Amino acid sequence: MMMRSRVLRYVRRVCKGLALTCCASLLVASKAPSTLERIKASGELVVLSQNGPTTYYEDASGNPTGFEYGMLHAFAEELGVKLVIRDVHSLDDMFERLRDPDEGAHFAAAGLTVTPERREQVRFSPSYFEVRQQIIYRVGEKRPRKTSDLEGKTVAVIAGSAHAEEMKKLSRRYPGLHWEEISDVDAMELVEMVQQGQYSYAVVDSNAYAVHRGLYPNTAVAFNLSQFQPVSWAFPKSDDDSLYQSARLFMLRANTNGMIAQLREEFFGHVSDLNVGGAQAFAKRSRERLPKWRGAMQKVADQYELDWHLLAALSYQESYWNPRARSRTGVRGLMMLTLNTARDLGVNRLNPEESIEGGARYIVQIRNKLPERIREPDRTWMALAAYNVGYGHLEDARVLTERMGSNPDLWPDVRDHLPLLAKRQYYKSTKHGYARGWEPVTYVQNIRHYQALLSWSSRIAEQRLAANDENGGVLAENSAVEAEASAAPAL
Repeated sequence: MMMRSRVLRYVRRVCKGLALTCCASLLVASKAPSTLERIKASGELVVLSQNGPTTYYEDASGNPTGFEYGMLHAFAEELGVKLVIRDVHSLDDMFERLRDPDEGAHFAAAGLTVTPERREQVRFSPSYFEVRQQIIYRVGEKRPRKTSDLEGKTVAVIAGSAHAEEMKKLSRRYPGLHWEEISDVDAMELVEMVQQGQYSYAVVDSNAYAVHRGLYPNTAVAFNLSQFQPVSWAFPKSDDDSLYQSARLFMLRANTNGMIAQLREEFFGHVSDLNVGGAQAFAKRSRERLPKWRGAMQKVADQYELDWHLLAALSYQESYWNPRARSRTGVRGLMMLTLNTARDLGVNRLNPEESIEGGARYIVQIRNKLPERIREPDRTWMALAAYNVGYGHLEDARVLTERMGSNPDLWPDVRDHLPLLAKRQYYKSTKHGYARGWEPVTYVQNIRHYQALLSWSSRIAEQRLAANDENGGVLAENSAVEAEASAAPAL
């Protein structure tokens, strides 16, 4: 009897344990999956953003690119899912859609400035960039130098932006401050409005203006409206922080492993100190000179698998698109070839078409000489530097770069060491000796800047042509070249 009682007690304990285990299993099974788990299950990461030069856009081949896109794509790859970007024109709409759970957006990434007001609506990832708010004015008008100088004029800002928030704060101290919030525009459209005289001033972020100020030669920075402010990804507030924590760790790593620095160099490293006079001259020559040679440049660029904007930028840096240009050192023509180089290439350097073809072939030859392990775009930037300073001096700079513990296959590292070729303590140990090493650094910087301006100018012209066609307009009398040229002065 006692044995039977012990057996019964044992069976009850086992059953009770099984029951608890089953209950726990049911609880686990009934627990809702986290945001991160749902993303991985669906295979898609949905991000709200805005199409533009500092976020994401299509390159010449129709592929998505851009500073913001580079980070988003890397994060999606890390999660093992596909990146889906939903373009949102209005910042107010973006934050509203981000807070709406039925919208299905996981976070927003559009160069969003972190502000106290926005922190009340969303939570931000660690910062990956810093920008200043700047007042832009029209050259020729009286330059405002402080906030009080803005009173009595109308300042254009993007609706729902951090700039609008800043103006509201400042209006408490400056009651005469007037601003207009404009929807469905980007920063560069505001700058264009100032250039055309539609508004006295505009507020834009420093990085956006720096990248494309060459397209707006009649504008300039009046003063900084704010100190540097952090830029981050914005996430909806939620008890489920699985995706947020994953993004937070990703951003911390990206800030320390060099990924963000690399993207900043790729997309903003071309920014140069193009003054107002230089910007105006570039715009004027884009209208008056470039159309003459664009067809030949496009044909040659296709032949050698180059971006014609790069070829045009190289030619502008060399000759300002003047086929009769001559330097003090004897180089001549659109591509400013030396006599020996022209002879080796078998071209007449004073014939514009032959000069373009010869210059393109020469830059490709230089690029092909570089070690295969050097990847793009570093490969092209180094080839341009060699076009300017000579292949031997470029190799000397690469040797110095490696000798001093940096990477000789990365353009930013080589760029930092090129100026050392002008210092005896360094060039005395190189094969080719002294060189004006700072010149190829400026040279490549300028070409990258001109290429970006020309590329964006082409994109704007194409958008205008498409809009004209959609509106039933007729551009029969204008070719695409003429349409782009007409867009250049007011860009």
